Amino acid sequence: MLAAVVLLPSAIAAAATTQAADVLLSQGKPVATSTTESSSYTGAKAVDGSTTTRWASAEGADPQWLRIDLGQSASIHRVVLNWEAAYAKKYRIEVSDDGTSFTTAATVDTGDGKIDDLGGLTARGRFVRFVGLTRGTSYGYSFWEMQVFGTTDSSGDTQAPTTPAGLAAGTATATSVPLTWGAATDNVGVTGYDVLRNGTAVATSATTSYTDTGLTPATSYTYAVRARDAAGNASPTSTPITVKTAAGSAGFVLAAAGDIAEQCTASSSGCVHPKTAKLVENMSPAAVITMGDNQYDEPTLSDFKNYYDKTWGKFKNITHPVPGNHESYSGFTGYDQYFGAIAKPQGQRYYSWEMGNWHFIALDSNDFTTHDDFAEPPQITWLKQDLAGNTKGCVAAYYHHPRWSSGDHGDNKDSVELWNLMVANKVDLVLNGHDHDYERFVPQNADGKADGGGPVEIVGGSGGADLYDLSPAHPTTAKLLKTFGVLKLSMTDTSFQTQLIGVDGKVLDNSPTYTCHQ
Repeated sequence: MLAAVVLLPSAIAAAATTQAADVLLSQGKPVATSTTESSSYTGAKAVDGSTTTRWASAEGADPQWLRIDLGQSASIHRVVLNWEAAYAKKYRIEVSDDGTSFTTAATVDTGDGKIDDLGGLTARGRFVRFVGLTRGTSYGYSFWEMQVFGTTDSSGDTQAPTTPAGLAAGTATATSVPLTWGAATDNVGVTGYDVLRNGTAVATSATTSYTDTGLTPATSYTYAVRARDAAGNASPTSTPITVKTAAGSAGFVLAAAGDIAEQCTASSSGCVHPKTAKLVENMSPAAVITMGDNQYDEPTLSDFKNYYDKTWGKFKNITHPVPGNHESYSGFTGYDQYFGAIAKPQGQRYYSWEMGNWHFIALDSNDFTTHDDFAEPPQITWLKQDLAGNTKGCVAAYYHHPRWSSGDHGDNKDSVELWNLMVANKVDLVLNGHDHDYERFVPQNADGKADGGGPVEIVGGSGGADLYDLSPAHPTTAKLLKTFGVLKLSMTDTSFQTQLIGVDGKVLDNSPTYTCHQ
């Protein structure tokens, strides 16, 4: 049985003496995590031997975990956690033989964020897991290093498994390669296989198959595998094979706009939303994105039916909407009733969806316009987890209130945290409405400075509502127009290019072709 211990200061000193002969088992080993705050804070950085790199979980959510695969069974005597500022007040250290069923090896109920040296443990297993139960701050969990000390359970076995043979690839997609190979043999038993991509181990598999994902289209990768036994003996690597991913899809077109339907119909020559709807029809888009204020002025269900539905409603079944401030005036009743399940495909007015190699994030920015800080942390928590869990190579987000704007409303400070999250997570494209104009920015960083690593923001509040006057353009503004029109978004698996199509069918703005960051 594994002993559950609550560490006391005296135990730390004793452990340091009694376990002096132990070796560091965890450094450089494969790591899995419940979440990461961003790609800069992956689990592997908690076992890389550096105290300047760290793992950080998504903020504001309990529980969270980090699991280390030691590669073989070991006697575990000591675990050291070197905390960053986001520490755990309560947490467990658990061990497992199979990575699924865990037993508690130590508990800490009064963490203070200092270095925790948990000694005197009598645990045994291949997998060691930190489980954060209660955060000590409003952030997530973050430590510079997690070190596991003990002795390997070799039982005198020094014979390595045979080399796996028959490595082969199935049909590769644009972003994935399925691999299979023949079983290796061992005098005691094979416990798993390391999968190497371009010479670096990227995964472990308990079976003789693995699918490598998150790859770049039209790119060659070299794969090999090696077998391991319970004592940690590794076979020579297999004969490598080279696989090229598919070229990817031919791409797709999206139509996008915000601030769309005034209380008018095509019988009025000054009514614009019938004209912008015709632009959408001419694009034959795979999907339609709306960036809020879909119906004016205080959108009831009857107004949606009498105006929006007669024009943009033709594309309702392929529309992925978000609400604007006008939808909030009636408590979102008309919006929810009109769009039905489309308004809340995942139970909230914020959600994500995917097409090709693109991950799209739809947000309700009304949550962030009534206070100096965020009124609904659950949406931010969800957003961080959604970004952390994304496996697509390109990411776009859209919501009503823009962070940057040279229109009548100007820059929106309530969108600061949203924008900063987009920058930190290498989002490629951000679409907004609210200001009734068109403005395309060059890629920007968190400070609104030109930066090729930041997102491209486009304000597309030009769908039909009366236009606003313009203010002087930002230094990062690529194009600013007081005009009606619809965004045509041309997406591939690795890039995007945008156009503004005016109501006369002419192209009013052409962006460069941008390559996705990830």
